[in-house]
Amino acid sequence: MAKNRISWALRLLAAAILLQTLYFKFTAAPESVEIFTILGMEPHGRIFIGVFELITAILLIIPRSTAHGALLGAGIMSGAVLGHITKLGFSGPMFSLGLLAILVLVCCLIVLFLHRNQLPFRRFLFLPQNP
Repeated sequence: MAKNRISWALRLLAAAILLQTLYFKFTAAPESVEIFTILGMEPHGRIFIGVFELITAILLIIPRSTAHGALLGAGIMSGAVLGHITKLGFSGPMFSLGLLAILVLVCCLIVLFLHRNQLPFRRFLFLPQNP
């Protein structure tokens, strides 16, 4: 029961953060355009990442696809954190965006662990076959 509550709290938190940032990506807000310009991904990368963040949020909320959403979210947020480490930095307004990326990454990793039995390739991860 506690595992289920923790899972839902982390899933909703990650999905809410992902969905909140979509507005800025899809409306070409100046801050978002600046970030993706620095990364050399403007405009197609901004839209592509936005679409995948939307898919991630939906998959996280649907119980049967939670692990897939967490896996996708962990991948996307790993890229976001790497972008902050290598090009964007963590100073000024990038600090809060970097922290949000780290928060979503941690949420997705915990949710992925909690729902690892949903993954079809769990035997390759040396996870128990009968959870």
